[in-house]
Amino acid sequence: MSNSEVDQITRETLEKGGILAKLYFDMQSEKQDDLQPIMADLINNRLLKIKGVVYCYGSIDEPIKIDSVYTTNAEVTALFIGIGPMITVIFNFVPAGIEIIKPERELRLKINELQSLMLEMSQISLDYSKYILEKVMTKEDYAKVMEHMRNREDIGRKLLEKKDEK
Repeated sequence: MSNSEVDQITRETLEKGGILAKLYFDMQSEKQDDLQPIMADLINNRLLKIKGVVYCYGSIDEPIKIDSVYTTNAEVTALFIGIGPMITVIFNFVPAGIEIIKPERELRLKINELQSLMLEMSQISLDYSKYILEKVMTKEDYAKVMEHMRNREDIGRKLLEKKDEK
């Protein structure tokens, strides 16, 4: 893709509510040779597979040794179709820093976008909670918590149906 094509895609995406951001990642390993391929995979494959990531590119620093581990950093520029995909990336890949490049002043959300965003964040939280519960609790305690979650899901579904009836 030429620079003019990237500029055009960026401009069009931003006009529709997109976000251009720099994400800063860091990684450590006892093996120096592991770091750059893993970081390159993050940038070139994993981030791009997230729905709503239009493009991303970045630079990876040479690993340096600190005490007994090697560390490296990456600066990634990413274009998102909106705040939802950006939050998904942040929750899933936990960057060390985030810098919003554009829009420069404000970001407007429609109510349905905000609702969708809140549901996405709730689902991510639920997924992490479930993972933690599965790894820490006894099977019996886990079964009780899952029953409570199913009940909560039923209540949420009924509330949404009630809202749709209005």
